[in-house]
Amino acid sequence: MSNTTSQCFAPARILLPAPGTPLDPWACIAVDQFTSQPEYWQKAEALAKDKPSTLHIVLPEAYLGAADEADRLEFIRRTMADYRRSLLTRVVNGFVYLERTQMDGTVRQGLVGAVDLEAYSFDRDATPAIRPSENTVVERIPPRLRVRRGAELETPHVMLLADDEDCTLIEPIGREKARLPLLYDGELMLGGGHLTGWAVEDPALIAQIEQAVAGLGDPARYAARWPDAAGQPPMTLAVGDGNHSLATAKAYWEERKQTLPPERRETDPARYCLVEVCNVHSPAIEIEPIHRVLFGVSEDTVLACLERWAAGRGIRLVEKGAQSFTLVSSNGERRVSLDGALEPLTVGTAEAFVGALLAECPGASVDYIHGEAAVRQLAQKGGVGILLPELEKADLFRGVVLGGVLPRKTFSMGHAEEKRYYNECRSLVD
Repeated sequence: MSNTTSQCFAPARILLPAPGTPLDPWACIAVDQFTSQPEYWQKAEALAKDKPSTLHIVLPEAYLGAADEADRLEFIRRTMADYRRSLLTRVVNGFVYLERTQMDGTVRQGLVGAVDLEAYSFDRDATPAIRPSENTVVERIPPRLRVRRGAELETPHVMLLADDEDCTLIEPIGREKARLPLLYDGELMLGGGHLTGWAVEDPALIAQIEQAVAGLGDPARYAARWPDAAGQPPMTLAVGDGNHSLATAKAYWEERKQTLPPERRETDPARYCLVEVCNVHSPAIEIEPIHRVLFGVSEDTVLACLERWAAGRGIRLVEKGAQSFTLVSSNGERRVSLDGALEPLTVGTAEAFVGALLAECPGASVDYIHGEAAVRQLAQKGGVGILLPELEKADLFRGVVLGGVLPRKTFSMGHAEEKRYYNECRSLVD
């Protein structure tokens, strides 16, 4: 596994639709959103009907395993081929600097480029330059591989985070935007905010970005930042969002490279994946907990299972404990406080309990939900929600560097509507 930062985040041949193509409905939200709210996707499909849209080249996870999945995949393949030939006529050879105006008016800055999948691994004990921040559930990869295999295009919702307190990577490019070619500027569908992007093709700016990336992975800087990790291979970037999408790209590359001669492996398009990189220290980056909603069980069953599980682990249910979360059902809300042999983060404790409940109750299932309002809405429809407390940004990098990956579905970057929208594309065929 390579740990060199020279290929960690690199320029790419980025494709965009012809000038005049409106972002609404061209750009659509990440497919792993609104998985229990099909009405969102129905609205999006109505908006995009008979119009150019990335919605036509992705498969919302709400439809994974549906009876018409094969038909949807066939349509996606045909549309990708058509878009690659006739719609994606603008090419950026470099990076895209973007600004996303979010629902609260804050502006999130990002850089779109390619990561070398040889510099990334989702293996729990691996120490590459790019690492997942949360545990990767390998069972979630095969359904996504069905979409990746044979695809002519990729469009990213993967967002990587840089631990860049000194603002060396993205912010300096933003200060140069007045002299950069404007690529797009418009509103996103269904209240997603405003998106503006500029082409970064100036060789001097590209070199500046590459130098900043190398600096973030410098062993001396890494040791000073994390003394307890001194001597270990540095981590340059952490996966902030789209963990399983990047893992799927990696799995496909590992599968594909076995069919290639050694010299072809250096340049094959499948070796790379288009991503957006953000600075975790940006005020516009919000690290929010991902809540749980249980289905197929009552609140009484959840509480009884919680008591048994806690007693078996030496955990006490107390009035005011070291960790707390809120159970939400159609009966109202109940604060649960725990003390004893807990996981380091509340989300880890909650995830361990959910796993035990699912094993005990075969008819139960869980969904991972962004936003308290959505949890409460689902609770009124018969679910039992687990609302988790806020997270500190420092927990993310410290947890990954010093303790390995965080529990699965620990955090979300902002509200569902503020997720990355599919916009830029890259060809996966020569």
